[in-house]
Formats: sequence, structure tokens, C-alpha cells
Amino acid sequence: MAFWMDQVTRGWLIYELTDSTVQLGLVRGVQAIPILLLSPIAGSAADRYSRKAQILISQTIDGSMFALLAVLIITGEILPWHVYVTAFGMAAVQTFEQPARAAIISDVVPTKNLTNAIGLNSIIFNVARSTGPALAGILIASVGTGGAYAAQAAFYLLATFWTLRLRAAVGAPAHGGHSHGVSFGRSIVEGWKFSWRNETVRTALWITMLASLFIVPFTTLLPVFARDLLHVGATGQGLLLTAMGIGALGSAVIIATFGDRMPRGLFMLSGVALYGVSVVAFAASPWFEFSMFLMIIVGFANVCSHALVQTVIQTYSPAEFRGRAIALFHMGQVVMTAGSMLIGWLAALFGSVGAVALMGSAGALAMAGIHFFLPRAWRIR
Repeated sequence: MAFWMDQVTRGWLIYELTDSTVQLGLVRGVQAIPILLLSPIAGSAADRYSRKAQILISQTIDGSMFALLAVLIITGEILPWHVYVTAFGMAAVQTFEQPARAAIISDVVPTKNLTNAIGLNSIIFNVARSTGPALAGILIASVGTGGAYAAQAAFYLLATFWTLRLRAAVGAPAHGGHSHGVSFGRSIVEGWKFSWRNETVRTALWITMLASLFIVPFTTLLPVFARDLLHVGATGQGLLLTAMGIGALGSAVIIATFGDRMPRGLFMLSGVALYGVSVVAFAASPWFEFSMFLMIIVGFANVCSHALVQTVIQTYSPAEFRGRAIALFHMGQVVMTAGSMLIGWLAALFGSVGAVALMGSAGALAMAGIHFFLPRAWRIR
């Protein structure tokens, strides 16, 4: 909840302070830097040290930064550089938190229930994604950004309390400290080598990276579609994102329900292919209602492929490599940033409709390429 509230509050705060759309974009851009630079180290740390301890330390730092922002805003001492420094700090801390949080699921959930557990996690993620920004908007309107950040700090306090209650056995990596005998650099390289040599993990990473590069960035141009092409304004854009959230939630419920009974390779590839085709159809749609329907399909396909990719990586990675493999999975966010830059450049050349259609088609064709060159991908269980 606090993470998604920050997506609204931080942007609103920097815009209040600067009235600059350029800085509105920059405050998000700086958050990609720690992900790119620190993800390999974070994955190695998740395999080397206590995952529970990493989550606790990360949540404590995050909550402290939110509380600091609340105090600075309420006392009138807030400056733009405070927003930038904490944005960078939050991204750095969350880069370490994400692989530990993801890998800890495999430590405590039996393998036969792992897909169900990740599906449940996806449900929580999408519920928070739907409600967090709305709650932030209500708090900003009623008590200001200072009050919103105070609430976010309180959410982290609650999260830390419940993390402390995890059973003690979770406190240490399941592999018994195998990585302690080697340097961080060597540990990182070993994680990369494992992820490349393991065909199933490599295939799953290819799927998520290609989707992040070609398909996911279409949301960058969503304001253009809402305002200039569908003529529904900011309210319509919100409804399109809500429709995407509904589809994502439905997909997460199916994954949580059916779990390992699903043929994961088939659903990964077909899910991303459907994602790409749906995005192409969205680009061509002149009707808002039909675009809403397509966004439901987009959300469904996105989560279906994303959650299953994460399940496959965790299932086929031994405990001693799991954190590093998950860190590579999360580096898809950096690839998505590159894709956002690419789609913006293509939109300048061919228009927004042409750019989204071209990128969506490339993503769907990439899945066909994986099927052709890695035929065993369909048979991943």
C-alpha cells in the first residue's frame, strides 16, 4: 500500500514544489539507476544473508524516509532535493528488498503450492495497486502530502511488525551459507552463469525481458490515447487503468486457484503473445468502450505471464541461486525504462498508434521466435 501510495504522492509533491513537468519525469527516472547498478549485488545478498533480516532492514529504512518526508513537509522545510534523494534511496533499498521478499516465499511454501502462493501474492499486489493510489489521493486532498507520507510510514511500521512474527526458521537462507566463501563479485558471476546455463530459467528470463522491452511500455503513451485519440481525458485514462487492474486481478485469482495444475510454459508464451496482440488491437481501437474491454485482456495477460515467469524461476532455481535469479527477473524494470524511451522515439517518428502497434507486434513475434528456437519452452511445467 505504501509503495503504491508513493507513486502518487511523490509526483504530486515534486509538482507542487517546482511546477515542472520535466522534474516530474526526472524524479521517476532517478529511481531506475539503483535498480540497474545494485540488482546483481542485491540478488547475491539475498542468497548470502538472512532474507528476513534484509526485509526488516529495508522496511525500517523505507518507513524512516517516509516519516522524514512527512516531518519536512509539515514543518515547511521540504525542498526538491529532499524528494530526489529519498526517491533514489527508496529505489536502492527496494532493490535489495525485492529479491529477498520473493525468495522467502519459496523458503516457507511447499513446491507443490508455490504457484498458488505467488498467485495470492499477485492478488495482494493488484489490490494494493488499485486502492493505494486512491487512498493517497484522498489523503492529499484532506490532509496534504505530509499526512499522506505519515500514513505511508505507518503502513511500513505495520509491515515490519508482521515480518517480525515470521517464524525464526525463515531468518537464514535455506542453502546454509554456501556463498559466504566467495567474494560478492564471484557470487554475482556465478548467479549469471547459472541463470544462463539453466535452460528453463534462461527461457523464463527471456520471456519477461522481451515483454518488458516491447509490450509493457505502451502505458507510457496512455495519456496520448486518453486525451487526443479517444477524447476521454484524465478520467478516461483512470478508467482504462482500472480496467487493466480488473483483468490483472482476475488472472491472479486463476493462478492462485489452479496453481501447479497449469501448464506454465504454455501460459507464459501464450500469455505474452496475447498481451502483444491485445496492445496492437488497443492501438487500433477508435472506441473507448472497446478499448476498456481490451485493457481487461491486457491486464489479464500481463499478470498471467508475469506471475508464472516468477514461479518458474523460483521453482527451477536451487535455494543457493534463487535470490540472484530473482534479481535478474526484477531487472526487467530497467529494460522497461529502455522500452519507454524507445516507444517515445518511435511515436515521434510514426505517431502513437504506429509506435504501440509496432512494439506490440514485435513482442508477440518475439514469443513466436522463442517457440521456434526453444521448442521445449512450451513444455515447461
